[in-house]
Amino acid sequence: MLTWEYPPRVVGGISRHCYELSRALVRKGVEVVVVTLEFPEARSYEKVDGVEVYRVKVEIGNPNFLVWILIFNHFMEKLSGDLHWSKKFDLIHVHDWLTTIAGISLKHSIRLNMVLTIHSTEIGRSGGLFDPDSFTKDSIEWWGTYEAAQVIAVSSALRREIIEHFKVPEDKITAIPNGVDTSRLEIEVDINEVERKYGISSNDKIVLSVGRLTSQKGFQYLIRAFPLILSKHPSARLVIVGDGWMRGELERIAIETGVRNRVVFTGFIPDKDLVALLKRADVIVVPSVYEPFGITALEGMSLGKPIVASRIGGLAEIIQHEVNGVHVFPGDPSSIAWGVNRVLEDPDFARRIGENARKIVKTKYEWNIIAEKTIEVYRKALGW
Repeated sequence: MLTWEYPPRVVGGISRHCYELSRALVRKGVEVVVVTLEFPEARSYEKVDGVEVYRVKVEIGNPNFLVWILIFNHFMEKLSGDLHWSKKFDLIHVHDWLTTIAGISLKHSIRLNMVLTIHSTEIGRSGGLFDPDSFTKDSIEWWGTYEAAQVIAVSSALRREIIEHFKVPEDKITAIPNGVDTSRLEIEVDINEVERKYGISSNDKIVLSVGRLTSQKGFQYLIRAFPLILSKHPSARLVIVGDGWMRGELERIAIETGVRNRVVFTGFIPDKDLVALLKRADVIVVPSVYEPFGITALEGMSLGKPIVASRIGGLAEIIQHEVNGVHVFPGDPSSIAWGVNRVLEDPDFARRIGENARKIVKTKYEWNIIAEKTIEVYRKALGW
């Protein structure tokens, strides 16, 4: 399995996906070797819950992101090729365009079939193709779908997008959702300590949103919705967990809209703190304008929390409106405010949709279920 991020390197959802999937596959009897990037103080080799993890040392750097990707793919391919002679792999599984070039090279050099999981597309993330780098990423994504024996998309919406944009045969691509490890969320946490750490009052109604601070995640619309939320719920406090290039812009919007003193930007935080905030939240909001899946929504649902989410992409599949969550229009502050107020003003409704959400997660989104579906795709790719 090739992935550019794997704990402790966490950039987005791919890290958590690969970590949980690889462990679940091992529990199903699959031998898994993960090849990923080096990370400060992380071991170059370790075995975690039966998963062998090798971290590649990238010996040449470059400030251009795309050039750096091409460089580290070389070193990833070289290490993977060396490992094959002792491990005798059956299959290569790559995640997104970031490791696709190494996967394609290995497919031809050691003559193994490749499975590609696409977590999102460049055209979807960026809302179009506007510069040379975007066209290159888009082309690598197409190349991966062409070379792969089988393709996995993390939602039915993303599957349709890939089929339409890259002209992939329908029998070559399978929708398998992300999962959630409910045991990770069942740890004991000190909510009072986390409240003190992030300046939260015990009387605050917490509106929580988690993700990379980029335009596609829609935090700008959530912040613009917050004055409408505060007008009905003065004790509401917006807590935004994550970091990214848009943080300065989001803080400016909070100042302009007069809500900066009711918005907390935590940056990246330890997993234990995130679990505590998820448990403390009164409502979890996923305001994305592009979202192939939405792991945060699943984590909140597994804890029985009411979710307000954009009716878009994978979120439209996970959530049934007013059954296990609330749908709002993407990019619409007044709609987002309506959804949050709907939950905060009716505790019985919030409890009901939260409980329904918890039940659905346990029956559809456990990682053991996801692993079984992934093994079926492996069998297709291998002709077994």
